[in-house]
Amino acid sequence: MEELVIRDADVVDGTGDLSYRADVVVDHGRIVSIVKEAAAAGCQRPKARRELDAEGLVLAPGFIDMHAHSDLALLRDPDHSAKAAQGVTLEVIGQDGLSYAPVDDRTLGEVRRVIAGWNGPGDDVDLDWRSVGEYLDRLDGGIAVNAAYLIPQGTVRALAVGWEDRPATPAELERMRRLVAEGLEQGAVGLSSGLTYTPGMYADGAELTELCRVVASYGGYYCPHHRSYGAGALEAYAEMVELTRAAGCPLHLAHATMNFGVNRGRAPELLALLDDALDSGADITLDTYPYTPGCTTLVALLPSWAGEGGPEAVLRRLADDESAERVRHHLEETGSDGCHGVPVEWETIEISGVGDPALAEYVGRTVRESARLRGESCWTVARRLLLEDRLAPTILQHVGHEENVRAIMRHRVHTGGSDGILQGTKPHPRAYGTFPHYLGHYVRELGVLSLEECVSHLTARPAARLRLPDRGRIREGYRADLVLFDPATVAAGATYEEPRTLPTGIPYVLVDGRFTIEDGRRTDVLAGRSVRRTPV
Repeated sequence: MEELVIRDADVVDGTGDLSYRADVVVDHGRIVSIVKEAAAAGCQRPKARRELDAEGLVLAPGFIDMHAHSDLALLRDPDHSAKAAQGVTLEVIGQDGLSYAPVDDRTLGEVRRVIAGWNGPGDDVDLDWRSVGEYLDRLDGGIAVNAAYLIPQGTVRALAVGWEDRPATPAELERMRRLVAEGLEQGAVGLSSGLTYTPGMYADGAELTELCRVVASYGGYYCPHHRSYGAGALEAYAEMVELTRAAGCPLHLAHATMNFGVNRGRAPELLALLDDALDSGADITLDTYPYTPGCTTLVALLPSWAGEGGPEAVLRRLADDESAERVRHHLEETGSDGCHGVPVEWETIEISGVGDPALAEYVGRTVRESARLRGESCWTVARRLLLEDRLAPTILQHVGHEENVRAIMRHRVHTGGSDGILQGTKPHPRAYGTFPHYLGHYVRELGVLSLEECVSHLTARPAARLRLPDRGRIREGYRADLVLFDPATVAAGATYEEPRTLPTGIPYVLVDGRFTIEDGRRTDVLAGRSVRRTPV
């Protein structure tokens, strides 16, 4: 007898088609049969060792978070309720061009410093891997949800070139090509970039095109955080479209937004650019989070020249009054490339986390608020924070526009991604709330998407981008990565004031046919594993 029958569920199967009532039978981690209500009339209904009454609940494929920053959290925190409780059953990590494989001892130490604000310093995780394959093997030891990995182009450049702002030599470029190929052979699904972060931003278009050719040859995709989401955003999007088309590489645009005052109401221009490319044969997808503020590290706002040489060089420049004044000028007057070419507006920069508890008074306040309270300039406050916290502060950037968010999420190639940074005292609520916020706010309350459309955006579309042949839909033979939610009550509990509050209305989540969430509570099941690239 099979393990589980989910009885009388309203099945939203990921295809975008209308829901239907059915009994769904799960055994050995797979969906083994689907008996629709009409077919069950007058015949014996399926039985199993356990029956789950799903009356009033929607059964959907587990959600796929196309942009996650759980690279260390998956190993540090077996519970991982931040994602499991949202119905997420697969995360794509290695984002924004900076992560922990492939590395050597030198590069690992540098990367840990630079992205401590994203993932913590890593002191509580045994970082015993160096290659992509070794990192994926660690994930295979058992994690809360499944994970796919993107090779981080900035880390690859740090390993092959260093943190210098210069073109790669032919030998260095060949080494980067080889590192990317090795990572793909070991199971990575593609390549990510953070082109407003050092050292990835030092790569020119020709270098990126060469790396994308390697990615394309292995059937992967390129996922850039491109060069600007502010001034010059459309040009930055166009650069990514053009270089991936030249490389013959699929493109997935990370956290696709149009931010800052210069881009208010300009989402239709972005979507027209993408539609023109799609209509002429380009392979493009994108992800978004359903909120207006962004989230990153404070040091990321600095101009690219300030990051040359790595984190210790940044600290030396900030400690030197003359260099620090030059940084301030670029930030506040000309608009640094790290701040997307827009002069920083300190009233939009809220400190969301610090590494040193002694600096906790800054958390939850904008830089301008802290400056006013202390009777200091905004730059004095920001500089002190960077120096005393050794580049660790994270920030919320209140620079988005609701009309842009809604327009982009309706697009035909849209998928969902949380971009969830789990560090900090007051992280962005998207880390704990993205998927129920889509379903509760944008589907039920606003009607921006239908339920069936939204589930497709969060399941089948990302599974297709990842080239996963047996995930993202409710079909016989598919993996039993499933979520049951109440469409009348599902909602994000996370707010800006209480960002770690778990969602409501998601009582059951299964990973590989095993309950990770049962009766609304996290179990001790660790059924997740690495999801490796499907060979071409």
